[in-house]
Amino acid sequence: MDLRKLKKLIDLVQESGITELEVTEGEEKVRIVKQTAVLPATTYMMAAPAAAHSESAAPVAAATVAEPQEVSGHTVKAPMVGTFYRASSPESSAFVEVGQTVKEGDILCVIEAMKLMNEIEAEVSGVIKAILVDNGQPVEFGQPMFLIG
Repeated sequence: MDLRKLKKLIDLVQESGITELEVTEGEEKVRIVKQTAVLPATTYMMAAPAAAHSESAAPVAAATVAEPQEVSGHTVKAPMVGTFYRASSPESSAFVEVGQTVKEGDILCVIEAMKLMNEIEAEVSGVIKAILVDNGQPVEFGQPMFLIG
C-alpha cells in the first residue's frame, strides 16, 4: 500500500468518530487505532460557606487543591509506541518490582510493537520507585513508564 493511501486512511480516522480501522488489500493489511489521551484528574476541595458565625460551628478549612506528589529520580520513558508488558510471557514473573535494585542495562519491561518484542533496559542504576504503566496497556512515545531513584 503506498504512502498516500496510508496518509488518507490516517486522516479519515482522525476526522471521523471511529477509533479503529483495518484495511486488507491483497496480502497487505493495515490497522489504524486512534488512542485518546487520558488526562489526569485534578481534585478541588472547596470550603463550605460559613452561613453564621456561631460557637457550635466547626472551623472551616481554606480551599485547597490536591497537588501531585513530587517524586525525584530518573524517569524511564517509552522509546516507541506499543503495548507495555512487565514480563516476557504471561506465565513468567515480572522483570522488576517496586523497591527492587536495578543496574544500568537490566531489562525493565518489553514493548510489543508491530509483533516484535523490544526489551527496554534501565538507563541508570538505582531502586525502582514507581511503575507508571499497567501490564498490557498501550504506551505512547515519550510516556513515563518507570521512576528509578
